[in-house]
Amino acid sequence: MIQTRALTRSFRIKKGVVEAVRGLDLSVSEGELVAFLGPNGAGKSTSLRMLTSLLSPTSGTAVVAGHDVVREPAQVRRHIGYLGQGNNAGHLYEPRDELYNQGRFYGMDRRAARRRADELLTDFDLAPMARRRVGSLSGGQRRRLDIALALVHRPRLLFLDEPSTGLDPQSRAHIWQHIRRLHELHGTTISFSTHYLEEADQYAGRVLIIDNGRVVADDRPERLKEQQASDCITVTTGDEESARHAATVGEQVPGAHGATVDGKTVRLRLGDGAAGLPEYLRALEAAGVKALTAELSRPTLDDVFLNLTGRRLRETAAEQESGEA
Repeated sequence: MIQTRALTRSFRIKKGVVEAVRGLDLSVSEGELVAFLGPNGAGKSTSLRMLTSLLSPTSGTAVVAGHDVVREPAQVRRHIGYLGQGNNAGHLYEPRDELYNQGRFYGMDRRAARRRADELLTDFDLAPMARRRVGSLSGGQRRRLDIALALVHRPRLLFLDEPSTGLDPQSRAHIWQHIRRLHELHGTTISFSTHYLEEADQYAGRVLIIDNGRVVADDRPERLKEQQASDCITVTTGDEESARHAATVGEQVPGAHGATVDGKTVRLRLGDGAAGLPEYLRALEAAGVKALTAELSRPTLDDVFLNLTGRRLRETAAEQESGEA
């Protein structure tokens, strides 16, 4: 469904040239659900805009749904749906009319466009809002309408650029309920970007991490966490001296590394925390260090990003958004 080779995009600014995407090699098969992760400015949205024919590559090739994005942009657009970061529907219009018009734009006759509009309003729980103005809908309702607009022509491939950003947890869960149903019932190939790591971890069958315009990791979420991050053991002690002693003891546990001390708390990284935690507690007891609490946590995709780039995804995204503000 998606095949790119050495895809690049650069922008010329006053200070020189910015390389937003650097040699993207990507292959996505039919029916996959793929997440793009990375901080703002990493190249995610630029990559999506090139794959949807909205932005011309500087060099390289991209074939989407069997068509070259440069030579056959109209054919690409016939087979894909695209949800950008902004709202697609006009705030002064009604949801049913917007869906009907979208169907007409794709060549449907009046009857087929009306039928498809009503079908999508029902599927996305928007039928009661069909004759309200779009501007009066909630954020979650508008986002569901945006997805419905992208699906009017039944695309084989759907691109979602941060589909749930800015929504409350309930609305986010509702959006993902619809996306998952679409994928499971119809086998639609879905590519999405997000800053919510738990979404990628829970829903994506495959995760690509992009940093500085390059893909730095590409695998299933579980495999990325197994390969790129470690379990974490957190132990609290009675005083700071005990914590420092506990860190020294921890470094002697087989497979342990990266012991850090924060006041009375020590954190220790282990490849297999479930097996290492009892051994660590026994070593502390033998050394005369009393552990008041002990906790084992599994690695997250944020830990993976930290190990690969030296930064945390949430922190870099927040810094970029703060700078833009």
